[in-house]
Amino acid sequence: MELSKRLYAVAGLVTEGASVADIGTDHGYIPIYLMEKKIASKVIALDINKGPLERARMHILGHGWKGKIETRLSDGLSAVKPKEVDTMIAAGMGGGLVIKILKEGKQVADTIEHFILQPQSEMFKVRQFLAEHHFRIEAEDMTEEDGKFYPVMRVVHGESESYSACEYQYGKCLLNARHPVLYRYLKREMAIKESVFRQLFGHRDSESAKVRMEEVRREILLVQEALTYFEEDVYGTETDC
Repeated sequence: MELSKRLYAVAGLVTEGASVADIGTDHGYIPIYLMEKKIASKVIALDINKGPLERARMHILGHGWKGKIETRLSDGLSAVKPKEVDTMIAAGMGGGLVIKILKEGKQVADTIEHFILQPQSEMFKVRQFLAEHHFRIEAEDMTEEDGKFYPVMRVVHGESESYSACEYQYGKCLLNARHPVLYRYLKREMAIKESVFRQLFGHRDSESAKVRMEEVRREILLVQEALTYFEEDVYGTETDC
C-alpha cells in the first residue's frame, strides 16, 4: 500500500506496536498501511458514513486484511470502548470537527495515550483547545502535496507549555525546528496577504475596507514574527517541542 504524502506524514507519527482507532477512515488506506508495515498491532477503521466504510471494507478485503482490520460505523469515538485502543487518528477533517470528537468522546479519549491529528482548518483553535484541556503536543510535521499544506501533530495528555499567538497559529514545534515546509508556507502566506492588503488599500476610503485592512495587517505581523524563527542569528540550533 502506497500512501499520499499527506497520509504518510500521519502514519509516520504512529508509534510502533500501537493499537489504533482511525476516525473518518474513508478508504481505509492508513489502517492497511499500518498493518502491512507492522507499525500497528491492531487497527479499527471507523467512519460516520456507510459509503466510505464500505469502500474501506473493500480495500481491506482486496489487500488481504479481512478479519484483521475491523470496521465500525461510528460518530467519532462513539463505537470505541474505553481502553480498547491506545492511539487515535483524526486526519483530513476540519479543526472544529477534531475538537468536537475530543469533547464528545472524552470518556474514551481519557484512556487513549496518543492522538495523531491532522486538522485541515482552524489550527489556532485546535492548538488552543489542546493547551486548555490538558493536552500536550509532543511532535509535529508538515507536508506539501498538490499545492496544499498539511500540518500533523502527535498529542499526549499533560500540561502544555505557554504558547504565543504566533505559536498557536503556526506550531511551536514546527517553528522551533525551522521546518522547511512551514517556511515555504509562510512565504506563500506573506505574498498572498500583502497582495490582499494592496488591493484593499485602493479602497481605503471604505469603512469595511479599513476594518479588513487592519485584520490583514495583524495577520502580516504574525507571519513576520513566524519568519524570524528561521533567521540563523535568532535560532542557531533546532529545538524540540
